[in-house]
Amino acid sequence: MSPSEQNRRAWNEVHRRRSEAVRGHLGIPQAIRVRLHDLKGVRVLHLQCGTGEATAELQELGALVTGVDISEEALAVARERWPELPLVRGDAHDLPPELRRHRFDLVFTGGGVLLWLHDLDAWAAGIASALAPGGELILHDHHPAASCLDPFLRWRDDYFDESTRIDVGWEHFHLGGAPAREQKHERFWRLGQVVTAVAGAGLVVRALEELPGELHWRRLDSRVPGEFVLVASKPRS
Repeated sequence: MSPSEQNRRAWNEVHRRRSEAVRGHLGIPQAIRVRLHDLKGVRVLHLQCGTGEATAELQELGALVTGVDISEEALAVARERWPELPLVRGDAHDLPPELRRHRFDLVFTGGGVLLWLHDLDAWAAGIASALAPGGELILHDHHPAASCLDPFLRWRDDYFDESTRIDVGWEHFHLGGAPAREQKHERFWRLGQVVTAVAGAGLVVRALEELPGELHWRRLDSRVPGEFVLVASKPRS
């Protein structure tokens, strides 16, 4: 079974309970919201949209947004809450053909998405195929350095470890009800690998910002970068 398929099963098992457990933490962070341009009439693809909280906020900001996620359960939860949202099931590594027609002005993604990817080049190529010429990618995610530090700023993980971590259960939120049983496959990506994959797909990196911040499941020292924002654009010719 592929890592994507195994992760789809793992997320299907917990998405509904997770959306309740971390309610209020799944929208667009304020540090990211202030960096968004005027979205009125902008065609936005929200990649790895999960249960749709940030997708709905993009729509409230005026975007013509389409959400895509691999988990049927996540999309079911999103449709119950926001029936008007256009949502498509698809793997971020291999987007459905209808999303690869170079028609989106913006691909927006972030909030703990990178560790679920096992092929950054395929992911970045899909983003490039979704974007119209002149379109933009905005990626925000947890800073990989923060993931390697414990609360006392001691280095606990190998920044250069490229192995797949296979595990059962969830640490980032309290899961009510029956314990999780499905395995999940996580992959650590260095910041340089992310930037290289985006550039390799033909996108031009416009900005890379490292931000202080707190991961919602644990506090971070203000000296540690908690998040990063990467902005890249697709050349017009």
